Amino acid sequence: MKLAILSRAPHAYSTQRLRTAAEERGHTVKVLNTLRFAIDLTGEQPDLLYRGKLLSDYDAVLPRIGNSITYYGTAVVRQFEQMDVYTPNTANGITNSRDKLRANQILSRHDIGMPATTFVSSRADVRGAIERVGGAPVVIKLLEGTQGIGVILAPEAKVAESIVETLHSTKQNVLIQSFISESRGKDIRALVVGDRVVAAMRRSASGDEFRSNVHRGGTVEQVTLTPEYEEAAVRSAQIMGLRVAGVDMLEGNDGPLVMEVNSSPGLEGIERATGLDVAGAVIDFIANQVAFPEIDVRQRLSVSTGYGVAELLVHTNADLVGKTIKDSGLWDRDITVLTLHRGTSVIPNPRSGVALEPGDRLLCFGKLEEMRSMIPDRRRRRTKLRKLPTASLPDS
Repeated sequence: MKLAILSRAPHAYSTQRLRTAAEERGHTVKVLNTLRFAIDLTGEQPDLLYRGKLLSDYDAVLPRIGNSITYYGTAVVRQFEQMDVYTPNTANGITNSRDKLRANQILSRHDIGMPATTFVSSRADVRGAIERVGGAPVVIKLLEGTQGIGVILAPEAKVAESIVETLHSTKQNVLIQSFISESRGKDIRALVVGDRVVAAMRRSASGDEFRSNVHRGGTVEQVTLTPEYEEAAVRSAQIMGLRVAGVDMLEGNDGPLVMEVNSSPGLEGIERATGLDVAGAVIDFIANQVAFPEIDVRQRLSVSTGYGVAELLVHTNADLVGKTIKDSGLWDRDITVLTLHRGTSVIPNPRSGVALEPGDRLLCFGKLEEMRSMIPDRRRRRTKLRKLPTASLPDS
């Protein structure tokens, strides 16, 4: 395959390892500076220019986009997607993972274990937020910090209030999270590629430092994950829309607590800690996907007027409970069930004989009006356009 690696640091360890792994496997690979692209929307088809010239054809692109250029970098990735070039990490996935609040909001909807988190704007609300996450000490995080920068441990509520007030005065948005004392300055980084964890390490903070990032002097060691931790890591990456990701987890008393999903994980620490060819696993995955790429189903199926993709919840008292998909009447209403979500399990293309249970979530394609009518107590009538009263119109 012909692979483009988007990176502004061609000599960085991760970029070099990915390039070497691709070349060793016989692929053609180019490292391209993300900021040297220009997006061309003037023609009939979307195009990209690189250093002023029309970009040649590529089979796949691997984004290595830093925080400082997230907006421009994701615009370039999105253009590759419009050109049907495969990318393991979509523009939406990268954007979602970069905003800590947005990432937490998305993961919380899917029952992913996380440290208790709150987000407030007013200083008057800080004390209540601290109490809701279990009281001091608390961790205060900037929404777009990296490598442990912008992560502060506040030992007391008054200190936390002062820190939040100071950060708000500089137009910074922050999260307030519970401090997981049982983690004892340690966390786990799992490197997810596709639908499996290819490598994992435990990071330990140095001295009195509570942040375990290697950039802050932390140490690393290889670790074998339990199925519970591996499932949490893989599901988190997939929920975020990332097929290559570093998932950071704390070891809580009740199981894994996901802290962050990184769309451009560094490879140096985890390869040296585990001795595994992580870069090779990434390249092999991309090569396998090029011939059979994933697509954005919602985007492809929402182009017909009146049709779209929606999720239907099977309520406890709904008429659907106990009925099979065949007998549910969905087909008669021109609604097709694409997947059935039951707890943490996902059943793609469920058989017609599957009986529906309370709490099931059905991802469906069909007539939007029919699907809207199945939402209890929220049935919407078709809105009518009324003429503006001529008497109220101002004189020209």
